[in-house]
Amino acid sequence: MSTAEQNHRLPREATAQGLDLCTQTKKSSVEIPDRFLGWIIPIGILLAWELLARLEVLPPNWFPAPTAIAKTIYEMAVNGDLWKHVGITMARVVLGFLVGASLGTLLGAVTGYFPIARKLLDPLLQSLRSVPSIAWVPLFLLWLGIQESSKIALISLGAFFPVYLNLSVAMRHVDSKLLEVGKLYRLSSFEMVRRLILPAVLPEYIVGLRSGLGLAWMFVVAAELLGASSGIGYLMVDGQMTGRAAIILGSVLLFAVCGKATDWVMSATGAKLLGHRTR
Repeated sequence: MSTAEQNHRLPREATAQGLDLCTQTKKSSVEIPDRFLGWIIPIGILLAWELLARLEVLPPNWFPAPTAIAKTIYEMAVNGDLWKHVGITMARVVLGFLVGASLGTLLGAVTGYFPIARKLLDPLLQSLRSVPSIAWVPLFLLWLGIQESSKIALISLGAFFPVYLNLSVAMRHVDSKLLEVGKLYRLSSFEMVRRLILPAVLPEYIVGLRSGLGLAWMFVVAAELLGASSGIGYLMVDGQMTGRAAIILGSVLLFAVCGKATDWVMSATGAKLLGHRTR
């Protein structure tokens, strides 16, 4: 074989070896499914927390080990207290969210569709949106007492504003050319909303619902911390009064798990409604 043929053959052999090496590397690498990637950091934090607690680097009266917190939650589940408090908090959030999201949908649609309604209502609602949640508590307690109605009203207020804002803005930003097509085909106002506007605003509306649900969980904490005899927030107060950090951290964990579960349901429902537009 001549020198020229050898020089011509060497690059091909090197390329083939490189491709074989890349293929072997891809086959040997471990691919983690996307649905499991979000668990890596929380599990790592829990393992580090458990290790530091067992080494007594973290004071047990402030930061009990995750296993101790899990044991406390298990004991409450066995004697039935856990399900009672979780069920009451969940019912408050669901009812408050339904009321707030319904009002937010109604006013968001009205202010988004009718310019005169937006000019009349939007400045007032935007100013009320800036009021902190804790500022409403004394007023609701004065008006509605310490019964469930004040808690539901506070949770509804938290769920209202994200739904209202997202839907109102989304309806204002619907492509004008899309509306012109509807007028060209002589669609009625109802058909215009059902066939053109609703599909256009649905993604932003679902984002508003998820944000409203998240704020509903935040507002239920304020409602239960300041005047409740049951619920997860009450468990936190009870843990504070009795000096049991495991109860407090366990309640925080319960809020996180319940909030994530309801958000997953909302996200799955939204993905089903959006269909091919989800990624």
